[in-house]
Amino acid sequence: MIRLRVMNPSETRRPIRVKQTLGKYRIERKLGEGGFAAVYRALDTIEGVRVALKIPHDRLVTSEVLDEFRREVRLAASLQHPNILPLKNAEFIGGHFVVAYPLGQRTLADRMQSRMSLSTALQFAEQMLDAVACAHDHRIIHCDIKPDNLILFPDNWLMLTDFGIAKVAFHTVRASGAGTIGYVAPEQAMGRPSFRSDVFSLGLILYRMLCGHLPEWPFEWPPPGHVRLRRSHSQLYDLVRRAIAVDPRKRYRDAGQMLSAFRRALSHGQRRKRKSSRSTAANSRGLVDWRQVQRREFLRKFGKLFGSRCNCHKCDGPVFEPMHFCPWCGTVQKVFRGETNFPLQCPRCSRGIKRDWNYCPWCYGPGFEVETNRQYTDKRYAARCGNTKCPRKVLMPFMRYCPWCRRRVRHRWMLANSKEKCSRCGWGVAGAFWHNCPWCSKQLPTKTRR
Repeated sequence: MIRLRVMNPSETRRPIRVKQTLGKYRIERKLGEGGFAAVYRALDTIEGVRVALKIPHDRLVTSEVLDEFRREVRLAASLQHPNILPLKNAEFIGGHFVVAYPLGQRTLADRMQSRMSLSTALQFAEQMLDAVACAHDHRIIHCDIKPDNLILFPDNWLMLTDFGIAKVAFHTVRASGAGTIGYVAPEQAMGRPSFRSDVFSLGLILYRMLCGHLPEWPFEWPPPGHVRLRRSHSQLYDLVRRAIAVDPRKRYRDAGQMLSAFRRALSHGQRRKRKSSRSTAANSRGLVDWRQVQRREFLRKFGKLFGSRCNCHKCDGPVFEPMHFCPWCGTVQKVFRGETNFPLQCPRCSRGIKRDWNYCPWCYGPGFEVETNRQYTDKRYAARCGNTKCPRKVLMPFMRYCPWCRRRVRHRWMLANSKEKCSRCGWGVAGAFWHNCPWCSKQLPTKTRR
């Protein structure tokens, strides 16, 4: 639950030290420091999870900056997207303004120090474009898109951080005479940022991931390494060139337009690749891709049962919102990467939740502060909670925990029109299609699989 609580900023500020306690957070070590703030790894002693704390430098925290900071934090907190790092907390603690985020594994800047495959680079690119497109749809300019603000989580899951806060930091640090150009667009460096400025920064990151070089001023085309880009993915050559044009009017108008162009380029490249592969396979062996046929048949038979879905990042098989493991390859799906049909999303697992639920029924995440007393009905409620003291007791298929009392669901969910069940967890499975149980990851027997 995000909190924005303001205390007296005139309190005595003590230097931050390792093992120091700030409210419920115990500082473990410093992760990095910039011109505007320092970032620390800390343990949330209440929830028992590690978080990243961003603490602006005291010399920069004036009353004017704090007023703008509060507005931007509230604005950033309104963004809900799987690739945008959510704010866990923002408040004054011991005279320091502390902003808490989920703790990732490392930054994209750290990841770019080692070799990166083309498929990984394209995976990161689509995620960061999707995140910035969401912000632009909400009329928010990031102003500081760079690899250090792209945080990586398990399974190559990327999240963009510093929304809103980056805008305050840019103006504050620029006024103090500090900071570097880095990935900043030329017009933004002169104090005129726009959506096209974020597009420029995205283009520079994409170019560096694909070519291994970061273009520098005056950004004349072609920059060093452009041959590698043309050879590795010619469809993206024109896209990157347009994104980093010096004249903002020649760029994409926002990240949404750039994302659409990116996906068209990928689709065009994949169609050519599939066409070539099918032609080669037909001419040499005459084989049929039975895996795609199998998955299409599964979607026809069971697709409407589970609701929202996405594709597994490892095998590209269809994975549905309630599933915690890919049924085709067994890969863990801690975070749902598709579009949910629910009105809200859990900040921990990104699966859908309803406005009147007290807890996430999918991941046992922390509780929510319900803003309404209205009890919404839903035709998807199909079972009852076994807790006699539960206030509502109704459950939807494949829930793991009751959204009202948080008790673990004992009901063994089965698939419609199928009597097959997993020998470990007892939940329903489609053994004729799946290789693994999507509820507990147990490998399924192969004797009945098509």
